[in-house]
Amino acid sequence: MAYKRFLLAATLSLSVLGSVSPGFSADSVQLGLNELTMGIPGEGKLTIAEIKKYLENPANHRELSVTLPEGLAAGSDAIYIPSDNPMTRAKIELGRQLYFDKRLSSDSSVSCADCHSPSNGFGANTQFGVGVKGQTGNRNSPVSFNRIVSKAQFWDGRAASLEEQAVGPIANPIEMGHTHDDVVKMLNAKEGYRIQFEKIFGSKAEISLVGKAIAAFERSIVTGPSAYDLQEPVRRMLESFPEELSDLSELRVEDPEMFKKFSDLRRAAEASPMSEQARRGRDLFFSAKSNCSACHVGANFADELFHNIGVGMDAATPDLGRYEQTKEDKDKGAFKTPTLRNIAESGPYMHDGSQKTLEEVVEWYAKGGHPNPYLSDKIKKLDLTEQDKKDLVAFMKSLTGPFPAIETGRLPE
Repeated sequence: MAYKRFLLAATLSLSVLGSVSPGFSADSVQLGLNELTMGIPGEGKLTIAEIKKYLENPANHRELSVTLPEGLAAGSDAIYIPSDNPMTRAKIELGRQLYFDKRLSSDSSVSCADCHSPSNGFGANTQFGVGVKGQTGNRNSPVSFNRIVSKAQFWDGRAASLEEQAVGPIANPIEMGHTHDDVVKMLNAKEGYRIQFEKIFGSKAEISLVGKAIAAFERSIVTGPSAYDLQEPVRRMLESFPEELSDLSELRVEDPEMFKKFSDLRRAAEASPMSEQARRGRDLFFSAKSNCSACHVGANFADELFHNIGVGMDAATPDLGRYEQTKEDKDKGAFKTPTLRNIAESGPYMHDGSQKTLEEVVEWYAKGGHPNPYLSDKIKKLDLTEQDKKDLVAFMKSLTGPFPAIETGRLPE
């Protein structure tokens, strides 16, 4: 019986990790909750009085010990919060304001949210990001959620941290087109921002502090449990205890604890079911036949590494991606593996936004990408039927979970 209990605990770890222990202090929170991202209560522009009242509450300045929602929680070991930038409610709120404030761009036309919008899966529905004066770059906007389990940022990993990434677009001439110095002057000239920086960081605004605030906010944006996450514990229990779960009426009498746990998990899964097609796609996804999980691995379905999968390598002058940072031949044409969580909401796809649908993405992998000297050894032509391809798309769609509600307005006057 002791062994059985141990196995049950291991089977349910995916679910347990996503909950907050009743013994945690008041400053321990699960990310994904609306309270962290809905801003200072009220309507319209933030007033100085509202900001001061919020800043006077000591609870808004205490360091948060965070957990992740069910599903993503299985990757808790990958959580990265720099020691010099702990998360607090007030810092997250300041970062939220900066994230949505178009005044961080040179002509007040573009904010972080224009390329990483909550309404577009925290990406953009354009092939390339669109900056000031309608300028575009040559890369698709990567998503800004689940960054708490990611270190190197951008498609080519040129930013070592989220803090560094957050301030890069501000000074990029084709993105926000501003200068760091002018942004800092603007923020310090506005009392609503100045008093927040002084209270939260003990200093007037500096560009490094802008990065820290935005990074804290972005780390609070995580995906909630998807249909896959809710189904997986049920599947694991059925595989681990086929005999015990074959007769639930008998189990109810003989092992009421196991019966309750299984019933609770099954009820949650039934409320957000995976289709049979998605279930087939799940099995195919994790098989050698598709090899998808060679790179899209772990709780966030991303290995955080860089691979050449052939995209764009047929261009006269291809984007060499990671190579421009490392100058190592093996990195030519290599780009960071994106998360597959909520992938159905964040098209178009690939670093160059060249593929509009998930169906196109699956076709690309099925044909083995575009041959080139630096193609990853993980990319091979796949023997997939048309049904297999549809099943894989259905599975990827089952990885869609809820985002926290986010206040996109409520900025300082």
